[in-house]
Amino acid sequence: MLNLRTICLILFMLSAGFCQAADYDVVILNGRVMDPETNFDEIRNVGVKNGRIVTITEDRITGDERIDASGHIVSPGFIDTQHHGHGNPWGVKASLRDGVTSPMDLEFGNFNVEAWYAAREGKWPVNFAAAASHEAHRMRVLDGLEFEGGIDAEGGLLARGDSYKENGIPDWAETQSTLEQINDIMAGIDEELRQGALTVASTMGYMAVGVSTLELFNLQKAGANYGRGSSFHVRLLGNNKPPYEGNLGNLEQMANAAALGAPVLISHNNNVGWWEIEERAQGLREQGMNVWSEYYPYTCGSTTIGSEFLKPEGMKLLGWEYENMVNPRTGKGMIQTEYEQIVSEDPAFIIIACIKEREEWLPMWLEVPHMTVAGDQMPPVDGEGRILTWDDPFEVYVGHPRTMGSHAATLRLAREHKVPWMQMIAQNSYWAAKHLGDTGLEAMRERGRMQEGMVADITVFDPETVTDNATYKIGSNGLPSTGIPYVLVNGVVMVRDSKVVEGKFPGQAIRFPVEEKGRWVPLEKKSYLENLLRPDVPFDEGLDQAGH
Repeated sequence: MLNLRTICLILFMLSAGFCQAADYDVVILNGRVMDPETNFDEIRNVGVKNGRIVTITEDRITGDERIDASGHIVSPGFIDTQHHGHGNPWGVKASLRDGVTSPMDLEFGNFNVEAWYAAREGKWPVNFAAAASHEAHRMRVLDGLEFEGGIDAEGGLLARGDSYKENGIPDWAETQSTLEQINDIMAGIDEELRQGALTVASTMGYMAVGVSTLELFNLQKAGANYGRGSSFHVRLLGNNKPPYEGNLGNLEQMANAAALGAPVLISHNNNVGWWEIEERAQGLREQGMNVWSEYYPYTCGSTTIGSEFLKPEGMKLLGWEYENMVNPRTGKGMIQTEYEQIVSEDPAFIIIACIKEREEWLPMWLEVPHMTVAGDQMPPVDGEGRILTWDDPFEVYVGHPRTMGSHAATLRLAREHKVPWMQMIAQNSYWAAKHLGDTGLEAMRERGRMQEGMVADITVFDPETVTDNATYKIGSNGLPSTGIPYVLVNGVVMVRDSKVVEGKFPGQAIRFPVEEKGRWVPLEKKSYLENLLRPDVPFDEGLDQAGH
């Protein structure tokens, strides 16, 4: 028979959590747990089981794996909405070292999302998501390109070179679609959305002269049919003089979204006029619209050399010289003859482009609400242009350092500029999760938060030492971030003691449910205009060949 002393001891052990010891797969102890949604900020222990955060407690807990997070911040896993290497094993390995648990590419997007998801199910180390690619479907319709299986930016950027082969013109970038071609493009976009794509994604800045306002409006309408947003690099991006100011492209995207009642993500709003766009985005949010934006923490960008806006007339609008373009294989600014030779031989060649004004703007971006960190990571290649694989070391990568260190760079900059950590966690995780979740995406309603019951995507970082190490200097483009010793994906430790874990694939699909029927209704000249006119106004000429 138990005496009173024994009973009290048992009750004490229960209250201290000793009987919970066998209940956790992973415990994270003594860390500063931070949750931007609730502003929770306390030293706590976290218990994880079956991929979920089961408890956040002051009680003593134990589990199968123990992480001592003393002196570290325990944050929701980082979410990156513009990651052009998200479909490449090396690309996601690099991002794990940068704290990213859910990389996705909502700018270029994906082609054949059903096949793309299927190829990664049960085989991917991080969460994976797809968007409907405007550029890829324009390549299909206007350039006659055929893609096998599911593709992402890695295949899409290489296809830019192929688009010249038929007639010497990248029709996807330069040719306006007829009404019939718009219908064909939108039918393809609709199929991607039916299969669960997150948004309609467009590299509009690269095809500003080819895409009519009617086509773009209907692209956003295709997404709005499903209640999903648009996310794209707007036309005229970076132009800073009337009448071609880059802000006009943002206004086009916002106006379309407002007319359609649709969500909108403004891709890398880190160019001239960004402050105007953020003011308008704030105003639209106050009126109930789901609007947010991205930036990456670098003064230089990266793109393919054959891009429309890098042609001489485009550079004139930007106020650029050839030396603004850096060849990543030499580390030096280009001269005109070098540019002309490369663009004629390899228009898909990736260059670095520097914008001096960003030096002043960058510290400001750290403090903008609802502006999220999206690294715009490039498909990973070595010095010979070979696509990297999982087994390649980090040091062989050649290209923009943002592929390696975008998220750690913002944390380092926050430390240097004394920006609150809660703000930086919101920028790196919560706001992307919230805005995507507000479109109805269930997988994002349970990520980006450190709360009991949420998915255990978790990033543990040292606020005193976390830093990016990759630079523009050849030989150090691929140095991984440090100060992020642990990363969990769906409750599985994927970075342990700053080393990426091999042979585990806990990544889950971030995806809307597949629907039985598509929702696109093809445009037809007579009915299109009759829907806009009063019943007593007779139908007249209709749309011209370009759809106007």
